Amino acid sequence: MTNANQPSRFPLCILPTPCHRLPRVSEDWGVDVWIKRDDLTGFAGGGNKGRKLEVLLPQVLAQDAKVVVTCGSSSSNFVRQLGAACSLIGVRCEAIVMDLPFEPGYPKPQIPPLASGGNETLNELFGTVIHRIPDGPWETLFDEATNRAALLREHGEQVVEVKIGGSSAEGVFAFRQAAEEISQSFDHLVVSSSSGSTLSGLASGFHGSTTHVIGISADPEEENYDDVLRLSRECAERFGGTRLTEVDLRYEYVGPGYGVASEEGVLAAEYLARREGIILDPVYSAKAFAGMQDLVTRKEIKGRILFWHTGGVPSVFGRPRT
Repeated sequence: MTNANQPSRFPLCILPTPCHRLPRVSEDWGVDVWIKRDDLTGFAGGGNKGRKLEVLLPQVLAQDAKVVVTCGSSSSNFVRQLGAACSLIGVRCEAIVMDLPFEPGYPKPQIPPLASGGNETLNELFGTVIHRIPDGPWETLFDEATNRAALLREHGEQVVEVKIGGSSAEGVFAFRQAAEEISQSFDHLVVSSSSGSTLSGLASGFHGSTTHVIGISADPEEENYDDVLRLSRECAERFGGTRLTEVDLRYEYVGPGYGVASEEGVLAAEYLARREGIILDPVYSAKAFAGMQDLVTRKEIKGRILFWHTGGVPSVFGRPRT
């Protein structure tokens, strides 16, 4: 039974987003491929983060915050959309960013990230205060965001900290609701995954149905699997609903690492652009689409397939920092 304590929403996106068939891709691959267009949410350059912010923003308002502090990569889609959302409600947004955060124990990508331009340009447009620090481990990034929030509080600011990527129980809930926009039956749903709440919400939303949800990881860190389950548990505890005990999360399409394009992703982006006129971003959706294509080629998935486009299109205009 669903908990009556449902979160409030602050309208940002044009929902439901379109869902349509990809006729040329379907013909090429010999399966029935559809796409869910969260690149077309209509808010601040589009993308899946707008859904999460619709649920997160009421908390910022309820706490009478004057400043919101978050963190991420310099090309973060979440930082871009959070900054825009904060501007709507007259709250200052500050973000601690690295061009290429990494996890110790995993090789740091040698390919430069597309950190300049793109989302960075939009951050300026939305008035987001960016504190760029040298590349280092994710934990350093998190700690610096916590330290910044503490410093602002010492100076009398009313601060709300927002988790990286909007990955929280609210983010999961937003994508459980997003799953309800799908009225047709699919054999498989493929979506990019990083900090976990999008995959957690969709997998929860389709739990018990005939649709098998597959996450294509944009990060090499295996502990992200546990994060997806933890987020599902937190959402169930707060808002009721399904608590996942397992999830299908694939790591073989990460490429050189988080935040940089893979060769397969670049080819997938070119293919979809030229066959259907749809733009994928290099960090998330292109890798997920490449993964889906490989799974179809290997006949691991077949029938009716839905690709959930998570947006991130501004990253296409990013360039290596000079």
